[in-house]
Amino acid sequence: MSRYAHMPVMEDAVINALNIQADDLVVDATCGRGGHARAMLARLGGGGRLLGIDRDASAVEILRNDFADDTRVEVVHSRFSKLTDILQSRHLSGRVAAMLFDLGVSSPQLDDAARGFSFNAAGPLDMRMDQTHGATAAQWLNDVDESELCGVLRRFGEERFARRIARAIKTALAQGALADTADLARVVADAVPTREHGKHGKHPATRTFQAIRIAVNDELNEVRAMLPQAVDALRAGGRLAVMSFHSLEDRLVKRFFRAQAKGDPYPPELPITEAMKNPAVKLIGKAMRADENEVSRNRRARSAVMRVAEKLA
Repeated sequence: MSRYAHMPVMEDAVINALNIQADDLVVDATCGRGGHARAMLARLGGGGRLLGIDRDASAVEILRNDFADDTRVEVVHSRFSKLTDILQSRHLSGRVAAMLFDLGVSSPQLDDAARGFSFNAAGPLDMRMDQTHGATAAQWLNDVDESELCGVLRRFGEERFARRIARAIKTALAQGALADTADLARVVADAVPTREHGKHGKHPATRTFQAIRIAVNDELNEVRAMLPQAVDALRAGGRLAVMSFHSLEDRLVKRFFRAQAKGDPYPPELPITEAMKNPAVKLIGKAMRADENEVSRNRRARSAVMRVAEKLA
């Protein structure tokens, strides 16, 4: 495996849950380096079609090259919150049989120091999923005030020491001592009590890097915008699988799926049948996680949670 190769998480579980048939239209809305897409294509026949979407321009370039000879595949450079526009422009709305969203940061993104996602090597403070658009982490950190930064670290990183870390980051910026990801990791580590270092096997900067990345890419609002569009895009019987890697994302997915499976709200005293509630989806099984064998092969699978729903009408 090359330095920047990506091992798709829960590949067999994903493909089995999506129940792909030979002539289906399928969407991999977070196509990355194409690991799941290749497994989806293996289930499709000559009449099938795969639409790949990714926010990362470098990933899209690689995907287009890799799939150049497969006429079943189209790869689109876009954030997935534009799903409805993408499908409508191709007259594919309401026709999708299987759709996957893998919300994790890919191994190539994490392993390439130039992307700025990792605290394990010095790199620019970028952290953008799409390096062709938007403010970098460095720009965002310079623009945000200490109070807002503290709130972001608490909400998106669930960081106990958010106030101390926010103050340390803003102080380092003012002193010109925050040039790259290594500086950020050091500043955060110095702000966190020594007793917390290495707790649960995590670097003390893990939560801070996660929170800043989520803010820079507006990730939670992207998920909120995507979920109803994804259900609308499915045909009756079509399946949607969403794989999350932290509790904030998974909470959004779980609550949305449950609400869609519950149907229209009615006062509890009314004599309403289940059919009259008009649920949009049914839940397929319980939340799924990678097994021990996979986690031993791919440590990044340890926090993955996948939820699956099937459109009813």
